[in-house]
Amino acid sequence: MKSRQCHAQAGFTLLELMLSMSLSALLLGMLSAGVYAVVNEWQRDTSVLDETLDRNLSILQIERALTGAFPHSYVDQERLARFLYFRGTDSELKWVSTVSPQRQGGLTAWHLRSVSGEGVYLGLVPAFADDPEERFAAADTTLLLPGYEARFTYLWQESLDQKTWVDEWVGEERQSLPIAVHVLLVPEAQDRDDLMELVVPIKAWRNEDIEPVNPGNSALGGGT
Repeated sequence: MKSRQCHAQAGFTLLELMLSMSLSALLLGMLSAGVYAVVNEWQRDTSVLDETLDRNLSILQIERALTGAFPHSYVDQERLARFLYFRGTDSELKWVSTVSPQRQGGLTAWHLRSVSGEGVYLGLVPAFADDPEERFAAADTTLLLPGYEARFTYLWQESLDQKTWVDEWVGEERQSLPIAVHVLLVPEAQDRDDLMELVVPIKAWRNEDIEPVNPGNSALGGGT
């Protein structure tokens, strides 16, 4: 009789089983919450890393395209003159480059435009022997740098001994490219301090083959 009583007392009671299950459920819940927090943190860090990589790649493309700026010229049939294509303001820039993000042959016309409250947009069209403005007007643009404001200035060889930064460049009037382009990318959010800055020298800033604008000149030849 005593042996049976000892064997019965060796098992778990219902209360002990309920306590054990409750503790197991609590531990599993704490473990799940910890794993969820770790996964969320990892996803957040991965998202920040991807955003940083995309931004740095975009800036690298802009730098390479400006370095490869080409003195693209075209003939204006109405004014009977040849002009150089490079148009820049403090918030917008259009130029022709030997660099193409698709790594295709030929020249590519680039268009960077800063839109307040949205970011910096990029437009790309092929550069033929004409003015690419009409193709830019019909082309789609891509939001390249969301949340940033772009500011452009241009280095001008004012004289043999003096260089000046200006906030506008009209290739039709100057008949040359700027010596360099200064690009300032300012984050629009007040809590961000990741301001970025580029000073890009342009190798082909002077084109000696382009004649001065002369409306009476009939020997105009072809395009670029």
